[in-house]
Amino acid sequence: MDLTRTAFYLDGQWVTPAATDTIPVENPTTEQLLGTVPAGTTGDVDQAVAAARTAFDSWAATDPADRAAALDRLHAALATRTDEIARTVALELGTPLKVATRIQAGLPLAVLRGFVELAAEPPAGQVIGNSLVVREPVGVVGAITPWNYPLHQMMAKLAPALAAGCTVVLKPSELTPLVAYLLFDAIDEAGLPPGVVNLVTGTGPVVGEAIAAHPDVDLVSFTGSTTTGRRISHLAADRIARVALELGGKSANLILDDADLATAVKVGVGNAFLNSGQTCTAWTRMLVHRSRYDEAVTLAARAADGYRLGDPFDPATRLGPLVSATQQHRVCEHITQGLADGARLVSGGPEAALPERGHFVAPTVLADVDPDSPLAQEEIFGPVLAVIPFDDDDHAVTIANNSRYGLAGAVWSGDDNRALAIARRMRTGAVDINGAPFNPLAPFGGYKQSGIGRELGSFGLEEFLQTKAIQR
Repeated sequence: MDLTRTAFYLDGQWVTPAATDTIPVENPTTEQLLGTVPAGTTGDVDQAVAAARTAFDSWAATDPADRAAALDRLHAALATRTDEIARTVALELGTPLKVATRIQAGLPLAVLRGFVELAAEPPAGQVIGNSLVVREPVGVVGAITPWNYPLHQMMAKLAPALAAGCTVVLKPSELTPLVAYLLFDAIDEAGLPPGVVNLVTGTGPVVGEAIAAHPDVDLVSFTGSTTTGRRISHLAADRIARVALELGGKSANLILDDADLATAVKVGVGNAFLNSGQTCTAWTRMLVHRSRYDEAVTLAARAADGYRLGDPFDPATRLGPLVSATQQHRVCEHITQGLADGARLVSGGPEAALPERGHFVAPTVLADVDPDSPLAQEEIFGPVLAVIPFDDDDHAVTIANNSRYGLAGAVWSGDDNRALAIARRMRTGAVDINGAPFNPLAPFGGYKQSGIGRELGSFGLEEFLQTKAIQR
Protein backbone atom coordinates (compact mmCIF):
# COMPACT_ATOMS: atom_id res chain seq x y z
CA MET A 1 0.00 0.00 0.00
CA ASP A 2 1.52 3.27 -1.18
CA LEU A 3 0.23 6.36 0.65
CA THR A 4 2.50 8.81 -1.18
CA ARG A 5 1.32 12.42 -1.46
CA THR A 6 2.92 14.76 -3.96
CA ALA A 7 1.41 18.22 -3.39
CA PHE A 8 1.00 21.07 -0.93
CA TYR A 9 -2.31 22.79 -0.24
CA LEU A 10 -1.79 26.48 -1.05
CA ASP A 11 -4.30 29.23 -1.68
CA GLY A 12 -7.24 26.83 -1.88
CA GLN A 13 -5.78 24.25 -4.23
CA TRP A 14 -3.34 21.35 -4.43
CA VAL A 15 -0.03 22.62 -5.83
CA THR A 16 2.92 20.55 -7.04
CA PRO A 17 6.15 21.74 -5.35
CA ALA A 18 8.89 23.20 -7.50
CA ALA A 19 11.53 21.03 -5.80
CA THR A 20 11.49 17.25 -6.13
CA ASP A 21 12.93 16.24 -2.74
CA THR A 22 10.72 13.98 -0.65
CA ILE A 23 10.51 12.67 2.92
CA PRO A 24 9.91 8.95 3.55
CA VAL A 25 7.13 7.97 5.94
CA GLU A 26 7.73 4.70 7.78
CA ASN A 27 5.35 2.23 9.37
CA PRO A 28 6.95 1.86 12.84
CA THR A 29 5.32 -1.55 13.34
CA THR A 30 6.68 -3.21 10.20
CA GLU A 31 9.60 -0.83 9.49
CA GLN A 32 8.36 -0.67 5.89
CA LEU A 33 7.84 2.44 3.76
CA LEU A 34 4.28 3.76 3.70
CA GLY A 35 5.01 6.42 1.11
CA THR A 36 6.58 9.84 0.78
CA VAL A 37 5.54 13.48 1.12
CA PRO A 38 7.17 16.59 -0.38
CA ALA A 39 10.11 18.17 1.43
CA GLY A 40 9.17 21.84 1.50
CA THR A 41 11.56 24.76 1.07
CA THR A 42 11.67 28.33 2.31
CA GLY A 43 10.18 29.33 -1.03
CA ASP A 44 7.17 27.11 -0.37
CA VAL A 45 6.74 28.76 3.03
CA ASP A 46 6.92 32.19 1.40
CA GLN A 47 4.18 31.19 -1.01
CA ALA A 48 1.99 29.79 1.77
CA VAL A 49 2.43 32.85 3.99
CA ALA A 50 1.67 35.16 1.09
CA ALA A 51 -1.58 33.29 0.45
CA ALA A 52 -2.51 33.48 4.13
CA ARG A 53 -1.68 37.19 4.28
CA THR A 54 -3.81 37.94 1.21
CA ALA A 55 -6.75 35.99 2.65
CA PHE A 56 -6.53 37.50 6.12
CA ASP A 57 -8.46 40.75 5.77
CA SER A 58 -11.45 39.07 4.15
CA TRP A 59 -11.55 36.15 6.61
CA ALA A 60 -11.13 38.47 9.61
CA ALA A 61 -14.06 40.54 8.36
CA THR A 62 -16.29 37.50 7.76
CA ASP A 63 -19.39 37.40 9.92
CA PRO A 64 -18.78 35.13 12.93
CA ALA A 65 -21.84 33.07 12.03
CA ASP A 66 -20.34 32.40 8.60
CA ARG A 67 -17.00 31.39 10.13
CA ALA A 68 -18.87 29.04 12.45
CA ALA A 69 -20.74 27.58 9.48
CA ALA A 70 -17.45 26.94 7.67
CA LEU A 71 -16.06 25.14 10.71
CA ASP A 72 -19.28 23.14 10.96
CA ARG A 73 -18.85 22.02 7.34
CA LEU A 74 -15.28 21.00 8.17
CA HIS A 75 -16.58 18.99 11.12
CA ALA A 76 -19.02 17.17 8.86
CA ALA A 77 -16.33 16.44 6.26
CA LEU A 78 -13.92 15.11 8.91
CA ALA A 79 -16.60 12.99 10.57
CA THR A 80 -17.04 10.98 7.37
CA ARG A 81 -13.31 10.20 7.46
CA THR A 82 -13.15 8.88 11.04
CA ASP A 83 -12.24 5.33 10.08
CA GLU A 84 -9.65 6.45 7.56
CA ILE A 85 -8.10 8.84 10.08
CA ALA A 86 -7.83 6.13 12.74
CA ARG A 87 -6.31 3.65 10.28
CA THR A 88 -3.82 6.20 8.99
CA VAL A 89 -2.62 7.11 12.48
CA ALA A 90 -2.36 3.41 13.35
CA LEU A 91 -0.17 2.95 10.29
CA GLU A 92 2.15 5.95 10.61
CA LEU A 93 2.33 6.16 14.42
CA GLY A 94 1.46 2.66 15.61
CA THR A 95 -1.38 3.60 17.97
CA PRO A 96 -3.64 0.56 18.54
CA LEU A 97 -6.69 0.96 16.32
CA LYS A 98 -9.20 1.03 19.16
CA VAL A 99 -7.32 3.88 20.85
CA ALA A 100 -6.72 5.62 17.52
CA THR A 101 -10.45 5.59 16.80
CA ARG A 102 -11.44 6.91 20.22
CA ILE A 103 -8.66 9.47 20.78
CA GLN A 104 -6.68 10.16 17.61
CA ALA A 105 -9.85 10.53 15.50
CA GLY A 106 -12.54 11.21 18.10
CA LEU A 107 -10.88 13.90 20.23
CA PRO A 108 -10.15 16.32 17.34
CA LEU A 109 -13.82 16.18 16.34
CA ALA A 110 -14.85 17.04 19.91
CA VAL A 111 -12.38 19.94 19.96
CA LEU A 112 -13.61 21.23 16.60
CA ARG A 113 -17.25 21.03 17.72
CA GLY A 114 -16.43 23.25 20.70
CA PHE A 115 -14.87 25.88 18.45
CA VAL A 116 -17.84 25.83 16.06
CA GLU A 117 -19.88 27.09 19.00
CA LEU A 118 -17.25 29.59 20.15
CA ALA A 119 -16.83 30.98 16.62
CA ALA A 120 -20.50 31.90 16.50
CA GLU A 121 -20.27 33.97 19.70
CA PRO A 122 -16.96 35.88 19.71
CA PRO A 123 -15.92 37.90 22.79
CA ALA A 124 -18.07 41.00 23.06
CA GLY A 125 -16.63 44.48 23.29
CA GLN A 126 -16.28 45.96 26.76
CA VAL A 127 -16.89 49.59 27.70
CA ILE A 128 -14.41 51.02 30.21
CA GLY A 129 -14.96 54.74 30.80
CA ASN A 130 -14.71 56.42 27.41
CA SER A 131 -13.00 53.36 25.87
CA LEU A 132 -14.50 50.55 23.83
CA VAL A 133 -12.21 47.52 24.29
CA VAL A 134 -12.50 45.05 21.41
CA ARG A 135 -10.81 41.77 20.49
CA GLU A 136 -9.43 41.29 16.99
CA PRO A 137 -7.68 38.37 15.24
CA VAL A 138 -3.91 38.40 15.64
CA GLY A 139 -3.24 37.81 11.92
CA VAL A 140 -1.34 35.04 10.13
CA VAL A 141 -0.61 32.03 12.34
CA GLY A 142 2.24 29.61 11.79
CA ALA A 143 1.21 26.25 13.27
CA ILE A 144 3.94 23.66 13.84
CA THR A 145 2.64 20.36 15.20
CA PRO A 146 4.12 17.13 16.62
CA TRP A 147 3.77 13.46 15.75
CA ASN A 148 2.27 11.93 18.91
CA TYR A 149 -1.33 13.14 18.56
CA PRO A 150 -1.06 14.53 15.05
CA LEU A 151 -4.64 15.44 14.14
CA HIS A 152 -5.58 16.57 17.64
CA GLN A 153 -2.61 18.94 17.81
CA MET A 154 -3.45 20.36 14.39
CA MET A 155 -7.05 20.90 15.43
CA ALA A 156 -6.08 22.51 18.75
CA LYS A 157 -4.39 25.23 16.67
CA LEU A 158 -6.41 25.44 13.46
CA ALA A 159 -9.88 25.49 15.01
CA PRO A 160 -9.36 28.41 17.44
CA ALA A 161 -7.26 30.33 14.91
CA LEU A 162 -10.00 30.07 12.29
CA ALA A 163 -12.73 30.77 14.83
CA ALA A 164 -10.88 33.96 15.85
CA GLY A 165 -10.58 35.13 12.24
CA CYS A 166 -6.92 34.26 11.66
CA THR A 167 -5.44 32.53 8.64
CA VAL A 168 -2.99 29.65 8.99
CA VAL A 169 0.12 28.02 7.55
CA LEU A 170 0.51 24.50 8.93
CA LYS A 171 3.61 22.32 9.10
CA PRO A 172 2.87 18.82 10.45
CA SER A 173 5.56 16.54 11.82
CA GLU A 174 7.56 14.81 9.11
CA LEU A 175 7.14 11.55 11.06
CA THR A 176 3.33 11.51 10.84
CA PRO A 177 2.32 13.82 7.97
CA LEU A 178 -0.20 11.57 6.22
CA VAL A 179 -3.16 12.35 8.48
CA ALA A 180 -2.64 16.06 7.69
CA TYR A 181 -3.57 15.29 4.11
CA LEU A 182 -6.87 13.79 5.25
CA LEU A 183 -7.52 17.00 7.17
CA PHE A 184 -6.82 19.11 4.10
CA ASP A 185 -8.96 16.87 1.91
CA ALA A 186 -11.76 17.71 4.36
CA ILE A 187 -10.83 21.42 4.33
CA ASP A 188 -11.06 21.40 0.54
CA GLU A 189 -14.41 19.59 0.65
CA ALA A 190 -15.74 22.05 3.23
CA GLY A 191 -15.02 24.93 0.87
CA LEU A 192 -12.99 27.17 3.14
CA PRO A 193 -11.94 30.32 1.24
CA PRO A 194 -8.62 30.18 -0.66
CA GLY A 195 -5.58 31.01 1.47
CA VAL A 196 -7.33 30.67 4.82
CA VAL A 197 -5.52 27.40 5.59
CA ASN A 198 -2.33 26.26 3.87
CA LEU A 199 -0.23 23.09 4.18
CA VAL A 200 3.54 22.78 3.72
CA THR A 201 5.21 19.52 4.71
CA GLY A 202 8.92 19.38 5.47
CA THR A 203 11.55 19.21 8.16
CA GLY A 204 11.79 21.38 11.25
CA PRO A 205 15.19 22.90 10.40
CA VAL A 206 13.91 24.03 6.99
CA VAL A 207 10.13 24.55 6.97
CA GLY A 208 9.65 24.95 10.72
CA GLU A 209 12.38 27.56 11.07
CA ALA A 210 11.19 29.40 7.95
CA ILE A 211 7.72 29.71 9.47
CA ALA A 212 9.00 30.80 12.88
CA ALA A 213 11.30 33.43 11.39
CA HIS A 214 8.94 34.71 8.67
CA PRO A 215 8.28 38.45 8.95
CA ASP A 216 4.63 38.05 7.88
CA VAL A 217 3.75 35.41 10.49
CA ASP A 218 2.15 37.22 13.41
CA LEU A 219 2.00 34.32 15.87
CA VAL A 220 3.82 30.99 15.99
CA SER A 221 1.91 28.21 17.72
CA PHE A 222 4.17 25.23 18.41
CA THR A 223 3.76 21.90 20.18
CA GLY A 224 6.80 19.71 20.73
CA SER A 225 10.00 19.43 22.71
CA THR A 226 11.24 22.13 25.05
CA THR A 227 14.52 22.27 23.13
CA THR A 228 12.76 23.06 19.85
CA GLY A 229 10.39 25.44 21.60
CA ARG A 230 13.38 27.39 22.88
CA ARG A 231 14.71 27.69 19.30
CA ILE A 232 11.35 28.87 18.00
CA SER A 233 11.13 31.44 20.78
CA HIS A 234 14.48 32.91 19.76
CA LEU A 235 13.48 33.08 16.09
CA ALA A 236 10.21 34.79 16.92
CA ALA A 237 11.81 37.10 19.47
CA ASP A 238 14.23 38.43 16.88
CA ARG A 239 11.24 40.02 15.12
CA ILE A 240 9.11 40.65 18.26
CA ALA A 241 6.46 38.10 17.27
CA ARG A 242 4.13 36.29 19.62
CA VAL A 243 4.50 32.61 20.43
CA ALA A 244 2.24 29.99 22.00
CA LEU A 245 4.24 26.98 23.17
CA GLU A 246 2.97 23.62 24.42
CA LEU A 247 6.12 21.76 25.42
CA GLY A 248 7.33 18.86 27.55
CA GLY A 249 6.16 17.35 30.79
CA LYS A 250 7.20 15.06 33.63
CA SER A 251 3.92 14.78 35.45
CA ALA A 252 3.54 13.40 38.96
CA ASN A 253 0.71 11.10 40.07
CA LEU A 254 0.31 11.48 43.84
CA ILE A 255 -1.33 8.49 45.54
CA LEU A 256 -2.08 9.39 49.16
CA ASP A 257 -2.37 6.93 52.03
CA ASP A 258 -6.20 7.04 52.01
CA ALA A 259 -6.57 6.47 48.25
CA ASP A 260 -8.28 3.55 46.51
CA LEU A 261 -4.89 2.03 45.77
CA ALA A 262 -5.89 -0.60 43.25
CA THR A 263 -7.79 1.90 41.10
CA ALA A 264 -5.17 4.62 41.44
CA VAL A 265 -2.35 2.34 40.36
CA LYS A 266 -4.27 0.73 37.50
CA VAL A 267 -5.39 4.08 36.09
CA GLY A 268 -1.94 5.57 36.70
CA VAL A 269 -0.19 2.82 34.75
CA GLY A 270 -2.70 3.20 31.93
CA ASN A 271 -2.10 6.93 31.79
CA ALA A 272 1.69 6.49 31.74
CA PHE A 273 1.53 3.93 28.93
CA LEU A 274 -1.14 5.59 26.76
CA ASN A 275 0.06 5.94 23.17
CA SER A 276 3.13 3.88 24.16
CA GLY A 277 4.05 6.58 26.66
CA GLN A 278 4.33 9.17 23.88
CA THR A 279 2.08 11.66 25.65
CA CYS A 280 3.30 14.98 27.03
CA THR A 281 0.82 14.85 29.93
CA ALA A 282 1.67 11.25 30.92
CA TRP A 283 1.89 10.65 34.67
CA THR A 284 5.38 9.20 34.40
CA ARG A 285 6.22 9.69 38.10
CA MET A 286 4.04 7.63 40.45
CA LEU A 287 4.44 9.00 43.98
CA VAL A 288 3.07 6.66 46.67
CA HIS A 289 2.84 7.05 50.46
CA ARG A 290 5.52 4.93 52.05
CA SER A 291 2.99 2.91 54.07
CA ARG A 292 1.47 1.58 50.83
CA TYR A 293 4.51 1.73 48.61
CA ASP A 294 5.39 -1.97 48.40
CA GLU A 295 1.82 -2.91 47.57
CA ALA A 296 1.66 -0.21 44.90
CA VAL A 297 4.88 -1.43 43.27
CA THR A 298 3.47 -4.96 43.10
CA LEU A 299 0.20 -3.71 41.60
CA ALA A 300 2.04 -1.55 39.05
CA ALA A 301 4.20 -4.47 37.93
CA ARG A 302 1.15 -6.69 37.58
CA ALA A 303 -0.67 -4.06 35.54
CA ALA A 304 2.33 -3.49 33.26
CA ASP A 305 2.72 -7.21 32.67
CA GLY A 306 -0.82 -7.24 31.24
CA TYR A 307 0.06 -4.92 28.35
CA ARG A 308 0.41 -6.93 25.16
CA LEU A 309 2.76 -5.53 22.51
CA GLY A 310 2.02 -5.99 18.84
CA ASP A 311 0.28 -5.00 15.64
CA PRO A 312 -2.01 -1.99 16.19
CA PHE A 313 -4.65 -3.67 14.01
CA ASP A 314 -4.79 -6.72 16.29
CA PRO A 315 -7.66 -6.18 18.79
CA ALA A 316 -5.58 -7.87 21.52
CA THR A 317 -2.77 -5.29 21.25
CA ARG A 318 -2.60 -2.78 24.09
CA LEU A 319 0.78 -1.22 23.31
CA GLY A 320 2.08 -0.33 19.87
CA PRO A 321 5.63 0.62 18.82
CA LEU A 322 7.39 3.91 19.33
CA VAL A 323 7.32 6.25 16.37
CA SER A 324 10.88 5.67 15.16
CA ALA A 325 14.11 3.77 15.71
CA THR A 326 15.64 6.97 17.08
CA GLN A 327 12.92 7.27 19.70
CA GLN A 328 13.22 3.58 20.58
CA HIS A 329 16.97 3.91 21.09
CA ARG A 330 16.55 7.04 23.23
CA VAL A 331 14.01 5.39 25.53
CA CYS A 332 16.14 2.27 25.94
CA GLU A 333 19.12 4.44 26.88
CA HIS A 334 17.04 6.11 29.61
CA ILE A 335 16.04 2.72 31.04
CA THR A 336 19.64 1.47 31.04
CA GLN A 337 20.87 4.66 32.68
CA GLY A 338 18.10 4.50 35.27
CA LEU A 339 19.12 0.98 36.27
CA ALA A 340 22.76 2.07 36.45
CA ASP A 341 21.71 4.92 38.75
CA GLY A 342 20.16 2.47 41.20
CA ALA A 343 16.51 2.12 40.16
CA ARG A 344 14.96 -1.32 40.71
CA LEU A 345 13.42 -3.09 37.72
CA VAL A 346 10.05 -4.64 38.54
CA SER A 347 8.57 -5.08 35.05
CA GLY A 348 9.77 -4.93 31.46
CA GLY A 349 13.23 -3.55 30.92
CA PRO A 350 15.89 -4.00 28.25
CA GLU A 351 15.85 -7.81 28.38
CA ALA A 352 12.09 -8.26 27.95
CA ALA A 353 10.79 -10.19 24.95
CA LEU A 354 9.72 -8.02 22.01
CA PRO A 355 8.16 -8.59 18.57
CA GLU A 356 10.73 -9.47 15.93
CA ARG A 357 10.13 -6.27 13.96
CA GLY A 358 9.08 -2.78 14.87
CA HIS A 359 10.31 -0.06 17.19
CA PHE A 360 8.97 -1.61 20.37
CA VAL A 361 9.93 -1.03 23.99
CA ALA A 362 8.49 -3.27 26.70
CA PRO A 363 6.20 -1.57 29.25
CA THR A 364 8.66 -0.87 32.04
CA VAL A 365 8.18 -0.11 35.73
CA LEU A 366 11.15 1.05 37.80
CA ALA A 367 10.92 1.41 41.58
CA ASP A 368 13.04 3.17 44.21
CA VAL A 369 13.78 5.97 41.77
CA ASP A 370 15.79 8.92 43.09
CA PRO A 371 13.64 12.06 42.61
CA ASP A 372 16.72 13.98 41.44
CA SER A 373 17.88 11.36 38.92
CA PRO A 374 17.50 11.79 35.15
CA LEU A 375 14.84 9.06 35.20
CA ALA A 376 12.67 11.30 37.38
CA GLN A 377 13.66 14.59 35.74
CA GLU A 378 13.85 13.97 31.99
CA GLU A 379 10.89 13.52 29.65
CA ILE A 380 11.47 10.00 28.33
CA PHE A 381 8.44 9.76 25.99
CA GLY A 382 8.11 6.00 26.13
CA PRO A 383 6.33 3.34 28.23
CA VAL A 384 8.47 3.90 31.33
CA LEU A 385 7.04 4.51 34.80
CA ALA A 386 9.14 5.67 37.77
CA VAL A 387 7.73 4.82 41.22
CA ILE A 388 8.87 6.99 44.15
CA PRO A 389 7.91 6.84 47.85
CA PHE A 390 6.98 9.84 49.99
CA ASP A 391 6.49 10.34 53.73
CA ASP A 392 3.65 12.86 54.03
CA ASP A 393 1.62 15.37 51.99
CA ASP A 394 4.27 18.09 52.17
CA HIS A 395 6.94 15.64 51.01
CA ALA A 396 4.73 14.53 48.10
CA VAL A 397 4.20 18.11 46.93
CA THR A 398 7.92 18.85 47.21
CA ILE A 399 8.80 15.87 45.02
CA ALA A 400 6.02 16.68 42.53
CA ASN A 401 7.24 20.26 42.15
CA ASN A 402 10.86 19.17 41.85
CA SER A 403 10.83 19.48 38.07
CA ARG A 404 11.56 22.09 35.44
CA TYR A 405 8.27 21.04 33.86
CA GLY A 406 4.72 21.73 34.99
CA LEU A 407 2.18 20.44 32.50
CA ALA A 408 -0.12 17.97 34.25
CA GLY A 409 -0.51 15.79 37.32
CA ALA A 410 -2.90 13.78 39.46
CA VAL A 411 -3.95 13.31 43.08
CA TRP A 412 -5.75 10.29 44.55
CA SER A 413 -7.36 10.48 47.99
CA GLY A 414 -10.47 9.37 49.83
CA ASP A 415 -10.88 12.96 51.00
CA ASP A 416 -11.81 15.37 48.19
CA ASN A 417 -10.88 18.45 50.20
CA ARG A 418 -7.45 17.03 50.97
CA ALA A 419 -6.92 16.17 47.32
CA LEU A 420 -8.04 19.63 46.20
CA ALA A 421 -5.70 21.31 48.69
CA ILE A 422 -2.76 19.36 47.30
CA ALA A 423 -3.82 19.99 43.69
CA ARG A 424 -3.78 23.73 44.40
CA ARG A 425 -0.16 23.45 45.63
CA MET A 426 1.11 21.63 42.54
CA ARG A 427 2.91 23.94 40.12
CA THR A 428 1.35 22.56 37.00
CA GLY A 429 -1.22 23.60 34.42
CA ALA A 430 -3.70 20.80 35.07
CA VAL A 431 -4.39 18.29 37.85
CA ASP A 432 -6.84 15.39 37.77
CA ILE A 433 -8.39 14.29 41.07
CA ASN A 434 -9.30 10.61 41.47
CA GLY A 435 -9.18 9.91 37.73
CA ALA A 436 -11.46 12.72 36.56
CA PRO A 437 -11.89 12.64 32.76
CA PHE A 438 -10.15 14.92 30.28
CA ASN A 439 -12.17 18.03 29.45
CA PRO A 440 -11.59 19.34 25.88
CA LEU A 441 -13.17 22.69 26.81
CA ALA A 442 -10.82 23.38 29.73
CA PRO A 443 -7.57 25.32 29.27
CA PHE A 444 -4.58 23.15 28.40
CA GLY A 445 -0.99 24.28 28.93
CA GLY A 446 1.83 24.35 31.41
CA TYR A 447 3.91 26.19 33.96
CA LYS A 448 7.69 26.63 33.86
CA GLN A 449 9.38 24.96 30.86
CA SER A 450 6.17 23.22 29.84
CA GLY A 451 5.20 26.21 27.77
CA ILE A 452 3.59 29.59 27.28
CA GLY A 453 -0.12 30.14 26.75
CA ARG A 454 -3.14 27.84 26.71
CA GLU A 455 -5.00 25.73 24.18
CA LEU A 456 -8.63 24.51 24.00
CA GLY A 457 -11.90 26.20 24.81
CA SER A 458 -12.30 29.92 25.31
CA PHE A 459 -8.78 30.19 26.78
CA GLY A 460 -7.39 28.68 23.58
CA LEU A 461 -9.35 31.17 21.49
CA GLU A 462 -7.80 34.03 23.48
CA GLU A 463 -4.33 33.12 22.21
CA PHE A 464 -5.34 34.14 18.68
CA LEU A 465 -6.84 37.53 19.58
CA GLN A 466 -5.39 41.00 20.03
CA THR A 467 -6.84 43.63 22.38
CA LYS A 468 -7.64 47.14 21.10
CA ALA A 469 -8.89 50.19 23.01
CA ILE A 470 -10.96 52.72 21.06
CA GLN A 471 -11.50 56.02 22.85
CA ARG A 472 -14.56 58.13 22.06
